Amino acid sequence: MNTGPELIRPAEARERNWMPIIIAAGVVVLVVGIVIFVTSRNHNSQVAPVTAAADPYAASLPVTNVQMSESANLAGGKVTYLDGHIANKGSKTVSGIMAQVLFRNYAHEVAQNESQPMMLIRTREPYIDTQPVSAAPLKPGDERDFRLSFDTVTPNWDGAYPEIRILRVQTQ
Repeated sequence: MNTGPELIRPAEARERNWMPIIIAAGVVVLVVGIVIFVTSRNHNSQVAPVTAAADPYAASLPVTNVQMSESANLAGGKVTYLDGHIANKGSKTVSGIMAQVLFRNYAHEVAQNESQPMMLIRTREPYIDTQPVSAAPLKPGDERDFRLSFDTVTPNWDGAYPEIRILRVQTQ
């Protein structure tokens, strides 16, 4: 028995759940913040012109045993390390070193120019830890290992070891 047409009830208006969208937006903001922090670390370094004169005391600070390595960072990119050995052959105690690093392209033109404070290697185990030269000044006759870090290296780089120039030296 049919009593007549059945009425279709209109769908009740459901309240939208915004929580998943807010959480997703928060995660995106956090990831972008981490990427900006990691990639801006070296971008805050100063850039000196390629023609900048080296510090007069730089001749007393020979750099040897330069090696390069790479590792992945938390943002999915890679960090390039330039390690070496520096000796203080002069008569002054060194408390700061500003190094200029020139990456060249296949035409031997400067493809990337970065200047940053030289960091001395403090420990190697369980990982390599660095400190500024001012934390352990180089006395006359001292020799130490150092590390320079680069979050980005230009794709135009020819793959050869970059040129390291000592632009400024702070002495005591």
